[in-house]
Amino acid sequence: MKWLIASDLHGSAFWTRQLLEAYQREEADRLLLLGDLLYHGPRNDLPEEYAPKAVAEMLNGLSDRILCVRGNCEAEVDQMMLRFPVMADYALLSAGERLIFVTHGHLFHREHLPPLRRGDILLHGHTHVPACEVRETYIYCNPGSVSLPKENAPRGYMTLADNAFCWKTLDGESYREPFSLD
Repeated sequence: MKWLIASDLHGSAFWTRQLLEAYQREEADRLLLLGDLLYHGPRNDLPEEYAPKAVAEMLNGLSDRILCVRGNCEAEVDQMMLRFPVMADYALLSAGERLIFVTHGHLFHREHLPPLRRGDILLHGHTHVPACEVRETYIYCNPGSVSLPKENAPRGYMTLADNAFCWKTLDGESYREPFSLD
């Protein structure tokens, strides 16, 4: 199974369209969203073509293929707009012997870890900065941001396929070394 993993759309219809084009181009089976879908948040500038209703409509068209966790900008009113669950603080995925703890990053993160076993993966967005860090007891991965990247990072996403994470720009170009789970 191939997953496309993205975070921090922040209501940008412009960048969400590009993400969904990447999803089609990648021929991914599922779309894993790490929160902050519709609202831009009070600390962020408005992203290009800010249109939360349009973003909700686009995502609703894929509701049977989306797994999503709640970001710090999600609220119950957002759930009323979306036809897939967005209010869970985390999800757990199995990757062979490893557990992937999927969250947004505002509750669980590198300084406040969830319960993980050696070799498990903490996967979150929130920082808007892509990352892959092998820590002493766990692995930290972040896809960056679709609409509001920080620290000169590209707008992008990750894929998880064939037991490896790959980081890509919205144009589909890899920009970091893939990380193999083997």
